[in-house]
Amino acid sequence: MQKIPALYSVIGLAAALACIPAGAQTAPDLAAQLKIMRQQLEEQRARVDDLERQLRASGVKPPVGTASPSQLERLRGTGPVVGTDWADSPAPGGAAPANSVTAGTPLDVLRGTGGADAPQAGLPAPVTGSTAAAAPAPQGAVGRAPEQAQQRQPEVAPIFETPGVLTPHGKVVFEPSIQYGYSSSNRVALVGYTVIPAILIGLLDVREVKRNSTTGSATFRYGVGNRFEIEAKIPYVYRSDSTVSREIFTGTAAERAFQTSGKGIGDVELGWRYQLNDGGVDKPYYIAGMRFKSRTGRDPFEVVTDCASRCVGQNVTGTGLPLDLPTGSGFYSLQPSVTWLLPSDPAIFFGTFSYTKNFKRGNIYRTVLNGERELLGEIDPGNVFGFNVGMGLALNEKASFSIGYDHSSVSRMRQNGQIIPGSVRIQLGTLLLGGSYRLSNNRTLNLSVGAGMTRDTPDVTLMVRMPFNL
Repeated sequence: MQKIPALYSVIGLAAALACIPAGAQTAPDLAAQLKIMRQQLEEQRARVDDLERQLRASGVKPPVGTASPSQLERLRGTGPVVGTDWADSPAPGGAAPANSVTAGTPLDVLRGTGGADAPQAGLPAPVTGSTAAAAPAPQGAVGRAPEQAQQRQPEVAPIFETPGVLTPHGKVVFEPSIQYGYSSSNRVALVGYTVIPAILIGLLDVREVKRNSTTGSATFRYGVGNRFEIEAKIPYVYRSDSTVSREIFTGTAAERAFQTSGKGIGDVELGWRYQLNDGGVDKPYYIAGMRFKSRTGRDPFEVVTDCASRCVGQNVTGTGLPLDLPTGSGFYSLQPSVTWLLPSDPAIFFGTFSYTKNFKRGNIYRTVLNGERELLGEIDPGNVFGFNVGMGLALNEKASFSIGYDHSSVSRMRQNGQIIPGSVRIQLGTLLLGGSYRLSNNRTLNLSVGAGMTRDTPDVTLMVRMPFNL
């Protein structure tokens, strides 16, 4: 800015020379002086233009009158780019100015958001993707910075048997899993009659039963469409029971231990799921499902029961316990269900309503000792109504945590159309905690722990799953 007053000195000198009488100077002298003054004015004008360009490059507003508002807006990237003006004119010597932009350059390029293949002269090269987050913003840039690419969100840790996320179209998921369950129960049976209250004539049978069950499963899922998937599950079951009993008032204090086990293929299951609607943020997703369970496993009526001739009625002999444990239920079943998921940042709420129809069987025999068979007739195992609810929370881009509650209500069992004596409605409640960790893009490790909330529910269940995207 120190060179600008020189312009005023030249102008004042020119005015002083203009006031000198014409006769005091010769024509050649005046012409030479005017030529010198013209050269000095051009040099000062070039210096002033160069200073104004430097001021605009540093962000300082130029003096009033040096540029029109439309020109300043265009240089800031907020006005239309039409033609060229003093900012686009070449500097003395024919060199282009440092911040010159060719006519017709898009506003997106001026603001740093365009996608030009090569950077314009004086403008920083555009950045895209994740590089935009690390690159510093250019000086004087106006407009929005490039947004970062959205990272993949982790899936909710599955804690229930039915998954909530469908398989993508054309993809195959293989999910090996292993489940362990433990339960214990005490039973006191009074066999006799009472003469007066608190006095029993007969036998008092006390039993303590401990059950261990381990099931390894191989599950395959295939995405038929964007909203439809099919599933097949093949389980392998290993079970072991230990029963400790003592008959009081029999003259002995010895305890009898009865142990049995069983292993083999369980009941194979087939199913499908279909997404009913388009959900979103604060809008639930609804997924309808259907599951069919076969009876490929060894059912309870095929194993040999510890009874000499009969286990029901009079003249019962033996413990009535199976010598080998079954690996299947012995009944076909069909289970329709509806699953819902409600994303509510940062958590996801989910749950399922289901109804299991167990189909009754007729002309059933039970195998007892010595190869004899006891007729049971028609058996209706009863149906099951179930529901569960849970909440999932993503801890980071790889880990998630879930908590939920699962409840099933089993109706009473019937034999030959009549309710079996001693059969009551059973309530099964389980509190579940689960965690999920994404090991890679195609592999996830899931772990869940369940605690029984009712007497008939297993005391503890553990499940480990590791789905693979094939």
